[in-house]
Amino acid sequence: MKISGLQRVTASDFPGRLAAIVFTQGCNFHCPFCHNSSLLPMDADSLIGEDTVFGFLQKRKSLLGGVVITGGEPCLQDDLAKFCRKVKDMGFAVKLDTNGSRPAVIKELLHENLVDFIAMDIKAPLSRLPELTGTTSHGPRISQSISLIAASGVDHLFRTTDVKPLLSSEDHRGIKELVPQGSLHIVQPFVAKNAMASFLRE
Repeated sequence: MKISGLQRVTASDFPGRLAAIVFTQGCNFHCPFCHNSSLLPMDADSLIGEDTVFGFLQKRKSLLGGVVITGGEPCLQDDLAKFCRKVKDMGFAVKLDTNGSRPAVIKELLHENLVDFIAMDIKAPLSRLPELTGTTSHGPRISQSISLIAASGVDHLFRTTDVKPLLSSEDHRGIKELVPQGSLHIVQPFVAKNAMASFLRE
């Protein structure tokens, strides 16, 4: 798996667990408000070997309860399921952060019981996804992922970044309509520091 970063501990990214964070490289979205824009391009020179990650986790088995896999977009990684299985076999719970664009991958992970928590970002109402993610044709996949996650029985949440210059009150209402009843949806503040678009950092 293409790994570009390892945060050794977090108390806030995996609800109820002290965890490490693994950052995967590459994303199929190009959101102007992305806070991990350095992970978007594929750069072999910045990769961290899986052996390094698993070596670290082995030493922290008595201290950490989980591993957060984020990005970038982890579901682009061909060997994501294999990686999750190895993490689970070590005794860690797995949390996946995803943009929901690869429902087939999410379905596989759920079917194989390889994730214990899923956080899915809903970037915009479906009508504005092309504009705000720089992509096309993801609307049906986003809807499918939302349905899969909501019906999975796995702990989950949906979240939206409140980018006031880009998302209106009407947009937020449209996003909330996508979230099934009974699922948690949070709106998180926008942090401009690492945004891709320069006008958002001013």
